Amino acid sequence: MSEIPRSWFDDGSRDGAAAAPGAPAGPQPEAPPERPEWFDDEAGPLVRLFAMTSGRARPTSESFDLIAVIHAEDAREDAPPVQTPEHAAILALCRVAPRSVADVASDSDLPVGVVRVLLGDLLDAGHISVGRPLAPARLPDERILRDVIDGLRAL
Repeated sequence: MSEIPRSWFDDGSRDGAAAAPGAPAGPQPEAPPERPEWFDDEAGPLVRLFAMTSGRARPTSESFDLIAVIHAEDAREDAPPVQTPEHAAILALCRVAPRSVADVASDSDLPVGVVRVLLGDLLDAGHISVGRPLAPARLPDERILRDVIDGLRAL
C-alpha cells in the first residue's frame, strides 16, 4: 500500500498540535473589506445579473421578440412606481423614442435576457406597451414587391 502524505490531511493546526477546544479547525476566513471592492474605477461595484431580475430568467407575462417595438406609456394614477434604476433607465430610453427590444438592450448595456425580464415588469405595471411585428402571412407578396420595384426603375 502506498503512503499518503500527511499534509493532505492537515487540519490547519500548527506543528500537528491539537487545536484549542471550541476553536474552529483550518484557516480562518478573511474579514470583509471595510470598503466595497470595485470591479474597476468606471464600472463601480460588480452586480450579478440575477440580482437585477430577482433571480428570474423569463418575463412574467410574455416573451419579447427582438424586433418588438417598446412604447413608453403615460403613467396611470394606479400604476406602481418604477422599481429599480434599471427599470427607470429603460423607461427613460423608451420615452425619448420607441425602440426595439434589441435597441433597448444595446442602449442600456444589459443582456437581452435581463432586458426581457425587466420589460415584462414594466408591461405588467402599465408603464409600456408593445408593438408586435407583422406576421409573415400579413406581409405583401414577393411578386407585388418585385412589380413595384420594376415600376420604380422604369421611371
